[in-house]
Amino acid sequence: MKFLPSQIAFFMQSRSAQRNMRFLFRFVLLLVAVITLYSVLFHVIMDYEGRDYSWATGFYWTLTVMSTLGFGDITFLSDTGKLFTLVVLLSGIIFLLVMLPFTFIQFFYAPWLEAQTRLRAPRELPAETRDHVIIVGGDATALGLGRDLAQYAHPYVLLCADAQTALDLQDQGFSVAVGDYDDPETYRRLRVEQAAMLVALDGDVRNTNVAFTAREASPGIPVVCGADQDEAVDILTMAGGTHVFRFSSMLGQGLARRTLAGHMRTGVVGRFDDLVVAEAPVMRTGLVGHSLRDNDLRKVTGVNVVGVWERGRFQLPRPDAPLEASTVLVLAGTRQQMDAFDRYIGGRGVNDAPGGAGGAGPTGGAGMTGVTGEIGETGEAGRHDRAGGTSTSPASDTPVLILGGGRVGLAAARQFAETGIDYRIVEKNPRLVHDNVHTITGSAADLDVLERAGIREAPAVLVTTHDDDLNIYLTIYCRRLRPDIQIISRATLDRNIGILHKAGADLVMSHGSLVSNTVINLLNPGKVLMLSEGLNIFRAPVGLGLAGRTLKDSGIRDETGCSVVALRGPGGLSVNPDPTLLLRACDELILIGDSEAERRFLERYPDDEECEEA
Repeated sequence: MKFLPSQIAFFMQSRSAQRNMRFLFRFVLLLVAVITLYSVLFHVIMDYEGRDYSWATGFYWTLTVMSTLGFGDITFLSDTGKLFTLVVLLSGIIFLLVMLPFTFIQFFYAPWLEAQTRLRAPRELPAETRDHVIIVGGDATALGLGRDLAQYAHPYVLLCADAQTALDLQDQGFSVAVGDYDDPETYRRLRVEQAAMLVALDGDVRNTNVAFTAREASPGIPVVCGADQDEAVDILTMAGGTHVFRFSSMLGQGLARRTLAGHMRTGVVGRFDDLVVAEAPVMRTGLVGHSLRDNDLRKVTGVNVVGVWERGRFQLPRPDAPLEASTVLVLAGTRQQMDAFDRYIGGRGVNDAPGGAGGAGPTGGAGMTGVTGEIGETGEAGRHDRAGGTSTSPASDTPVLILGGGRVGLAAARQFAETGIDYRIVEKNPRLVHDNVHTITGSAADLDVLERAGIREAPAVLVTTHDDDLNIYLTIYCRRLRPDIQIISRATLDRNIGILHKAGADLVMSHGSLVSNTVINLLNPGKVLMLSEGLNIFRAPVGLGLAGRTLKDSGIRDETGCSVVALRGPGGLSVNPDPTLLLRACDELILIGDSEAERRFLERYPDDEECEEA
């Protein structure tokens, strides 16, 4: 497409371009006819005045007069000739100075520039492209997935139906392609048969068409679809969806599982065979104000505190630092150890509910799974952010408030109902109210409505609307009304996560991060389990640099920031291995850490080729 003949051929393929060229051609013919007529009349009048000029001179005079140049070397002597000159001059102003530029720009130059612009947006990927992700959708969630894939150096392409949209995204640094969603040839040009996955993040109807069309182009391509409605799950599966997720339901369930109400305390976020990774808020427990060394949780319960979330940031645990109400512990251990921890802090069991709608969480190969269909559902700041001492919380049997009765709010309500926790939904739209017992109709910004819903006694409030501006507004309002209440908020855009924390939210969960984590975990089955944005469980063999040393003396945590949570050897998987255990070559370490810690570990202890061959 870089050469002029190819560009002209592409330009002329458009019907509008062909129509414009026909109109421009007719105008040029009319202009030539007028110039020829004026040249003939020039000779007639000159012959009337008794002078004779060549035909070339006639065209020369006509063009100089029509273009208003008027050199004055050839002029008429009679009044008839001078009147004719005025007619030629005025018509020249209209035809050459007004109509010709306008017609040329309107019917040739502007369409030509538009065609040149369209050529900048690629319509086909190179033949050698493989293992890439094709993303269908143009909302913030799809763009966020593209950014996250780029962060992990995984190739992707965003499919856009509109060339201008594709160019705008390309200027922002996204990898894009233009094509029709319902054309199998589009997916063939995007090398779908060599792609790692296709992700459809549009509406249910469009996603069905995309899955069916892509399946026609490549029967073996894994297709991940998002479903808005429950009834769409089966249809999308029949259309060819390999994994169908109701992300809104998963988000609502995730919000509910992190609520400090009833006897809910510990939330499982990932598993690796017998290894369980969970989160436990320190708020409203006897751990507040005490250090990890004081509590000695590993000795009492068997769990290992591998990290803490502080104000949305993952940090390595400091044994002597007092725990604040804002702290969320990241625990590793077996299911029995998690139950022991839960009993130790006064709970009754691990809050590990069954999978949600849309095909529960995908299995991540080799025993690595995301829990209940919500693989790492929190956003980059999706953790507690409020400092404070011991809470004077209300009784645990008072209803939890859910602000917003949409898909996310109703999913959270269903989760509460399954676990026996009372709740109240505040919904402004009466058409969305189907349960008058648990729903208060009215605006969540109205104090009377909130008081009728129980804001003064509620242990927690979930802000679940799809409007981040409204979520920030309600978060500030609820925090002012109840400084001690737990506030969990939903974020539609990742950039608003930090703002919601500053507004007073204890926990923020991002819809975009939930989608990204789910897809990235599916792309790396058995290798990396993304618990939340930037926090991963990954596997690595014991190389020569670690063989013969104990975990205690290896310095892995100090040097890399990763924590060893399990060790797989000839005897099977050992969860939270003894620090004095001697590491043997080619045993498999199971580690947890953020993306930067993982990078440091792989640089410090590269994979041993002998272990890979084994």
